[in-house]
Amino acid sequence: MVDHGHVIRRRELSGVEWEFVRPLLPRPERGWKRLDDRTVLNGIVWKFRTGAAWRDVPERYGSWAALHTRFRRWARDGTFQRMFQEAQARADAANEVDWLVSVDSTVVRAHQHAPGAREGGTRNPALCRSRGGLASKTHLACDGAGRPLAFVLTGGNTNDCTQLTAVMETMRVPRIGPGRPRTRPVHVLGDKGYSSRAIRTWPRCRGIAHTIPERADQVRNRARLGTCGGRPPAFDRETYKRRNAVERCFNQLKQGQGIATRYDKTAESNQATVTLASLLMWVGCSP
Repeated sequence: MVDHGHVIRRRELSGVEWEFVRPLLPRPERGWKRLDDRTVLNGIVWKFRTGAAWRDVPERYGSWAALHTRFRRWARDGTFQRMFQEAQARADAANEVDWLVSVDSTVVRAHQHAPGAREGGTRNPALCRSRGGLASKTHLACDGAGRPLAFVLTGGNTNDCTQLTAVMETMRVPRIGPGRPRTRPVHVLGDKGYSSRAIRTWPRCRGIAHTIPERADQVRNRARLGTCGGRPPAFDRETYKRRNAVERCFNQLKQGQGIATRYDKTAESNQATVTLASLLMWVGCSP
């Protein structure tokens, strides 16, 4: 495929994706010659979509060291996060965001080389040993169309219910023009792992409807207590069927080998990789 004289190879940015991110990239300092931004970003995208090591990125994208340096710089200065929020803001302004939000988590196995770095003199906080070995966990909220709204990265042994409020409080969709960022969905869907009094109270106090099924042990305990057990929480089966959006979201994200398996050594790099993959889902192309 050819786009305005640029040959688009498999696993690279499409013309639509590049035109979206181009004005959002930091401008280079005057007088400083550097590798073309599109070439660099294509190399970064190729890397996380294939799961290859930085040293194995094809030479057509330039020096692997230059790619890694630019990736780390854009991760630290918030470039990827700004692009992610801009994509969400444009969709919200066009009323394309479905605010029936689903939450869930997925375990991401870590490559054997991933735990090789320390951050601030301590082990990577978003990487720990679970039953299946070293792993991270992505706690995510997506809209009704299965596009990521917010996520939090933790160690693989972190319980889902402990991160729901963290994920929801990370959700900030800016407005184009005046107005505060949107942080409150219309409805929240979660599986039985989020069935607790504290979690049900959190959205209720903020005027957010929620649909979360009860665990079997909770049903038995309420039945054992009789009238003292209280009423069962409302549960709409038809609405709950739409929770599959978050499963589809994870499935699309994990089509990128660098997302399905964690190769990043630091939490900062891992955050940037997931953010970039999430951005491309909003722009209109899976990773």
